[in-house]
Amino acid sequence: MTDKIAVLTGASRGLGRNIAVHLARQGVSVIGTYHSREDEAAAAAAEITAAGARAAMLPFDASRTETFAGFAASVADVLRDEFGRPDFDFLINNAGIGINAPFAQTTEAQFDELVQVQLKAPFFLTQRLLPLIADGGRILNVSSGLARFTLPGFAAYAATKGAIEVLTRYQAKELGPRRIRVNVVAPGAIETDFGGGHVRDNADANRAIAGTIPLGRVGLPDDVGAAVAALLSDGFAWANGTRIEVSGGQNI
Repeated sequence: MTDKIAVLTGASRGLGRNIAVHLARQGVSVIGTYHSREDEAAAAAAEITAAGARAAMLPFDASRTETFAGFAASVADVLRDEFGRPDFDFLINNAGIGINAPFAQTTEAQFDELVQVQLKAPFFLTQRLLPLIADGGRILNVSSGLARFTLPGFAAYAATKGAIEVLTRYQAKELGPRRIRVNVVAPGAIETDFGGGHVRDNADANRAIAGTIPLGRVGLPDDVGAAVAALLSDGFAWANGTRIEVSGGQNI
């Protein structure tokens, strides 16, 4: 995949950063986004460069749809000035938030925030970036194993992820004439700082979740990063409109 370029939201930390590094190891340059921590973005860019690819990091706020046109213009500028290209190859809609609240106690504000960041943002960001995606490129949306199995406290979160999976199929259908493949990856429980690091840092929770996974452990960031790099490789080019769960078989 040498000479390919990926735009990856949420690239400065967690799964996004791991995905970026795995792509870089395959020669894919990364235009990543960060929300507020410029120091984390700089560290992620250095790690991408050390892995063998070029990197650029741009600020991006998924909660502010009105800034997406300006963000798309910034991406176009970076492509032209730093990569000498008018377009890029892969869009990975990874940025997200975790809100854990029982259904009966979920507030309208929490619900609206989840819809904005997890559904509205990837919907309209992808729309804005479509003119910059090369024909024959790929879009990979990020869902969650929670769209298939259920854990109390994630009704609103999982509902937005279920919507992303439906959206993926519609995008695959409508973008087919440009040969743009659109798929969705659904990680299971992963040891990251997401959701306050509950899976990673709470030993009891980690053991309990591991008991629901046939392979006997919770996932690691490398499990997802390596999978995403494989899904964007030429060997996976005939998949389109497909959901791929990377959970070790959690709750099957």
